[in-house]
Amino acid sequence: MKNIYRSFLHILAITLIIVTISCKAQKTGLIAKGAKVTLVAKDYTFTEGPAVAPNGDVFFTDQPNDRIIKWSAKDGSVSTYMQPSGRANGLYFDHEGNLLACADNKNQLWRIDSQKNVTVLIDDFEGKKLNGPNDLWVDPMGGIYFTDPFYKRSYWTRTEQELKEQRVYYLSPDKKDVRVIADGFVRPNGIIGNQDGSMLYIADIGDKKTYSYTVNPDASLSNKTLFTNMGSDGMTMDHLGNVYLTGNGVTVFNNKGIQIQHIPIDQKWTANVTFGGEKQKTLFITAMNSLYTLDMKVRGIR
Repeated sequence: MKNIYRSFLHILAITLIIVTISCKAQKTGLIAKGAKVTLVAKDYTFTEGPAVAPNGDVFFTDQPNDRIIKWSAKDGSVSTYMQPSGRANGLYFDHEGNLLACADNKNQLWRIDSQKNVTVLIDDFEGKKLNGPNDLWVDPMGGIYFTDPFYKRSYWTRTEQELKEQRVYYLSPDKKDVRVIADGFVRPNGIIGNQDGSMLYIADIGDKKTYSYTVNPDASLSNKTLFTNMGSDGMTMDHLGNVYLTGNGVTVFNNKGIQIQHIPIDQKWTANVTFGGEKQKTLFITAMNSLYTLDMKVRGIR
């Protein structure tokens, strides 16, 4: 009888924990009241890499069709910004307002200025071709962290990896030095840092895990910690420190790695996500052949 009573108390305790977490998720107030996921544009092949410009415009890629597309914060229009675009994948804006692109066609990292002039920032590492820069984040100093997984492309002439490991690199603020900043991944993909640059999140989509790291003053990383047993294609954060992962829709975790929200998307794969618009209170979601938005109570960070 005592064992039955203890089992009952154990089940009750677990139930209370689940209910508490669920209630906390409902009280987070991430999504604006009455807001629903809205289809903004479609008929692409595969949308990726959304990035917000200083004025709130959002740029994203239709990677197989070799183009960068712009959503206008002024009037909500969607138009092709650049084509060809180096098979751009992940995008991010630097502190000077230049658009940075993981140019997958020749495994490079690009800087695109307001006149659409392209500067190749990186095209190899120690004389070997990069696997394929995929996603990136710019720290407060202007340095660039980027993931370099290997996804074999049909348009490449090479068939094998020149760099056998799939790692994360750091390009110094002066753009003169690139170094391995994190390794030991199966296939690193999504990456994002917090607002003050003290914490970095890296998703190992190949191992279905996401890790957090402390960012040291010299840009090195320490205190690798399992954040959640879920990988991610793309990532973003809001001003409360919540982390948004993609794949099966958008899943939101608080800074303790506890899931607090799930945003379903009617697509088999959600690739990436960012906040945009003039007040950065609109969540932009790239999923398969479409771009979606969702009005939020929280705002994004730069």
